[in-house]
Amino acid sequence: MNLRRKVSAVSAAGALAIITTVSAGGSPAAAQTGPVAAATDAPITHEENPRVPEGAAWTETYFPSSDGSGVELHADVLRPAHLPVNAKTPVVLSVGPYFAHAGQTDPEGWDRVGPSARFQDFIDGADLMARGYTFVMVDLRGFGGSTGCLDFLGPGEQADIKAAVEWAASRPWSTGKVGMYGKSYDANTGLAANVLKLKPLRAIVAQEPTWNRYNYLFSNGVPRSNATSSPRGYGSIATMAPLADDSDRYKANAQYEASHPECLSNNQTDTQDPDPTSPYWRARDFATRAVGTHTPLFVTSGFIEDNTKPEDMEQYLDNHKGPERGWLGQWEHVRGNDTTADGRLKMGRAGWFDEVMRFYDQYLRGIKPSVADPAFAIEDSLANWRAQATWPKADSSYRVRLSSGRYVDDGGAAQSTARLASPAQAKGWDIENASSTDPLAAVQTENADAPGNSFWSWSKPVTQQVRITATPEVTLKTTGRGNVLVRLWDVAPDGTATMFNENAALLDGSRSTLVELKATDWTFERGHRLGVQIGTVSASGWRDVPSGQTIKVSDARLALDVQDPRFDVPTQGDRSPYLDRYVAANATTLSNVGPGTFELKLPHNR
Repeated sequence: MNLRRKVSAVSAAGALAIITTVSAGGSPAAAQTGPVAAATDAPITHEENPRVPEGAAWTETYFPSSDGSGVELHADVLRPAHLPVNAKTPVVLSVGPYFAHAGQTDPEGWDRVGPSARFQDFIDGADLMARGYTFVMVDLRGFGGSTGCLDFLGPGEQADIKAAVEWAASRPWSTGKVGMYGKSYDANTGLAANVLKLKPLRAIVAQEPTWNRYNYLFSNGVPRSNATSSPRGYGSIATMAPLADDSDRYKANAQYEASHPECLSNNQTDTQDPDPTSPYWRARDFATRAVGTHTPLFVTSGFIEDNTKPEDMEQYLDNHKGPERGWLGQWEHVRGNDTTADGRLKMGRAGWFDEVMRFYDQYLRGIKPSVADPAFAIEDSLANWRAQATWPKADSSYRVRLSSGRYVDDGGAAQSTARLASPAQAKGWDIENASSTDPLAAVQTENADAPGNSFWSWSKPVTQQVRITATPEVTLKTTGRGNVLVRLWDVAPDGTATMFNENAALLDGSRSTLVELKATDWTFERGHRLGVQIGTVSASGWRDVPSGQTIKVSDARLALDVQDPRFDVPTQGDRSPYLDRYVAANATTLSNVGPGTFELKLPHNR
C-alpha cells in the first residue's frame, strides 16, 4: 500500500525531446463487450524513451474485466526487446492501484508518458528481460487508465484480477503460465488470485500483504487509526490526473470518477462497516477463502510490521494446501531487496531476486532449482535466522489461566505509573509506509483495589530459552461494554520490558470474547517472564470510543504455541535494522512485577 511518493531512479527530466506515447485512440470502452481489445502501436524501447526499462519493449493495451460490467482495464506490457514480437515467454503479472503513468500515489514529476517504475527494481535486479520473461502491469478498476469504481479488493477488483491472469495467459507471446508479483496492495491481489483458483496462475510472490482485508481497517470491531484515511487515500490515487501526453483513451478512462462521483462516496462508506462477518468483509476475507487452494506461494511478512500486520497469516497458510515459501522476521513494511542508507538489507537476508527467480523458474518453466532454498527462512527476536519446512512449527501448544481483574475503559485517561517513549511516526495517509499503531501506552504495574486502566498477569521466569510462535489467543469472560486491548510483554529480571504483540477488540456485554493477536516469533531468554496486560485501548493505533464503564474480567485464558530454539537449523541472514528501532520504541522499565501464576514452558521430554 504505497502512499509515499517514490521517484524513479530513471529520471524523466533533461533535454531529451519528448517522444509521443503509444496511442490506442478512440473513446473509453466502458461499453465494450468484445473479448479482447486490440493491442496498441509499435513497441517503445529504452533508447526511445528513458522511462522504459533497459532491455524492454513497451506497449499499452486494453481489455474488459471478467464480470460483464463493461469495465475496461488498462495494461502496460514490457516484453524482452531482444526477442521476436510473438516469441512465447512466461508472464510475471502485477495487478494493483499504483501503476498510473503520472505516479504511484501522487504525481511524480514525469515530463513524458511511460510505464510505472514501481517494480523497476525487480525488473532490473532480477534481470527479468534478459531471462526471457514478460512483465505486465494492470490497473485495477478506477485507477490509472482503467474505468470503473474501486472497491477495496472486493468482487469487482477480483473480477479484474481474474481477467488480467486469463488475458496474460491467452496472448500469442505467452506460454500460458502466469506468475504474480507484488508488495502490499499488489501483494494482496496475488493472495486474492490464489483463492480464485485460476488454472493459468502457477506462482505468486506476495511481500507484506494483509491476509484478511478487514484487519487493515478494524480490529474485532474497533476502528484502526487509518479506518477513514486509507479509503480517502485510495480515492485520491483514483482521481490522479493523467499526463498531458497520455492517449485520449487513457485520459478518458482516468477521468471516469469525474462523471461517477458514487465511486468515491461508496468506497468511503462501504469500508466503514465494523462487522467482520458482514457480506462486504466476507468477500474480502482471503484467509478463510484460501481453503483447498494450491497455487505455489512465496510470501514475506514482518512480525513487528508497522503497517500490514501479520493477522490471519497462520489461518491463510494453514488453509492453503499448495507449496509454500516464506521470509518471515523482525522488519517493517519493506521489500526483500530494500536497503538502508548505509547499504544494509532491511530484511537482513541476502539473495532476494535470485531466490524469487528460482521460484519462478521452477513453477513457470519447470526448471529444477540448482540451490536448495529453505521453505521458510525465519528471523526470531534475537536476530537468529533458521530454516523450517513449514511455519509455524510448535513443540507444544497449551492454555494457561490468567488473573481476573477489572479496568476502566477510559481510553488511557487514568494516570499510570510508567509510560513508554513515543516513537517516530509517519504522518498523513501514507498507506504503504505509515505506522497504524503507536506503542505509547499507559502501563499500570500492579493490580489494585481501585480499577485503573489495565491489569496484569505474569509468568514464572523461564529456565531455558523458549520461543512463542504462531498466533497467541486470549479468551475473556467479561461484564460491561467497552473496549479491550491485550498486550504481551517480554520482561527481563531487572524489570526492563518490551511490548511485542497486541490487539484490540470491542466488548458488547456479558459474554466470551476471543482476541487473536498477531502472528509472532519471539524468543525469551533464561530468567525472562511473559507479562500479559489487559485494559483499555490506550494506544493511538485505534479510534475507539471509550465507554467509561468498569470492565470486569472474570475468566481469562491465554493459548500459546511454543518452540524450543535448541533444535533450530541455522540459515544465512543478518539482524534486520528495524528490530533495534522497534525495541527502543516499545520498551520501558516496570516496577512491582507480581509473582508468576503460570509457566512459559517446553515439553519435559525435549
